[in-house]
Amino acid sequence: MIALPEVDLTDPEVLRDPFTAYGQARERAPLARLLIPGLGPIWALTRHDGARAMLGDARFELAADSFMRPQVPDDCLPYMRTMSEMSGPEHARLRKLVAPAFTPRRAAEFRPRIEAIVGALLDDLFTQADGGRVDLLRHFARPLPMDVICALVGVPEQDRPRWREWGATVAAGAGQDFARAIPGIMAGARDAVAAARADHSGAPGGLLGELVRVQAEDGDRLSDAEIVTLVWHLVLAGQTPTNLIANAVAALLSHPAQLAAVRSDPALMPGAVEELIRWCGPSLLAIPRHARQDVDLYGATVPKGAKVTALVAAANRDPRVFADPDRLDVTRTPGAGHLGFAHGPHFCLGASLARVQTQVALTALLHRFPGLSMAAPPDELRAPDPGTWRLTALPVTL
Repeated sequence: MIALPEVDLTDPEVLRDPFTAYGQARERAPLARLLIPGLGPIWALTRHDGARAMLGDARFELAADSFMRPQVPDDCLPYMRTMSEMSGPEHARLRKLVAPAFTPRRAAEFRPRIEAIVGALLDDLFTQADGGRVDLLRHFARPLPMDVICALVGVPEQDRPRWREWGATVAAGAGQDFARAIPGIMAGARDAVAAARADHSGAPGGLLGELVRVQAEDGDRLSDAEIVTLVWHLVLAGQTPTNLIANAVAALLSHPAQLAAVRSDPALMPGAVEELIRWCGPSLLAIPRHARQDVDLYGATVPKGAKVTALVAAANRDPRVFADPDRLDVTRTPGAGHLGFAHGPHFCLGASLARVQTQVALTALLHRFPGLSMAAPPDELRAPDPGTWRLTALPVTL
């Protein structure tokens, strides 16, 4: 059996620089053990090929305790089991219902709507700025994904301010605040479903209108609890671009040559976004799976029921796949592809939408503010989170 490196996820150095810590584990062995006091060890695939294979391997599945489960009132319990913790036919049935709204073609068709939302938020930055300085996370990167996903799903316009508040809570990683917000979130989802059902125009808008139509035609395909759960889960899961956009802005402003390249050639932006997801995407660890049986990996036996994850931050900088992987290069050819949106049956449903949002946001921001600069060092603004690479604020000078 190989000697497995161990990584303490409470170690201040790991929290400060997970890329180095996870990369060192990757170069020692293809399998590691992550230590979390009180939770026991988690097995982790450290290299790109092993991580990708595990994420698509049916022997490892997501389950309810793959996620932190907050305490909620009894009336919220029917809506807590989301598509993310399902597998097999049940997962496939729900994903098939919503997937058409998140295809690359639909994301491209939605681009003008995204451009309008981005433009309005950039206009507002002038009123939010104090002496030319503004928190781009609070006033741009956070509200943008919520406004976009609400428009796509079909959340009523008058309800979107409260969804913005809930989205900010989720994006900030505030566990207790999220638990307290859950009753309101569930009520908001039920209200959105009721509004779609009450729309007698014959063509209720967005994905929600389509789901209501599907349920009306064949109630066996989608229960009341499932449609409410889909609404709140899709809307809040749609906040993924928040940390991606903030990380991308900080990375470009900290790498003048890369910033100059995308400014001089806008055609680089789609590839640049893929590189930014690889290099500084928010996902450091994949959501843990559970071994459905004993599984032999690299000479070690992962026992049935054990938690297994992928070190995304290590896999995305694996020198076996990416040349000079620690260097940010917006002209890089994607090659084998990053794992920033996971892989396999639970590949991020909103990946195409996140890509288009990030492309539009960065292009418009850099065009509107050619003198944009950081107002504080990014390293001083990092959240101490071993699973998500994110900022607590993004102060910039416009």
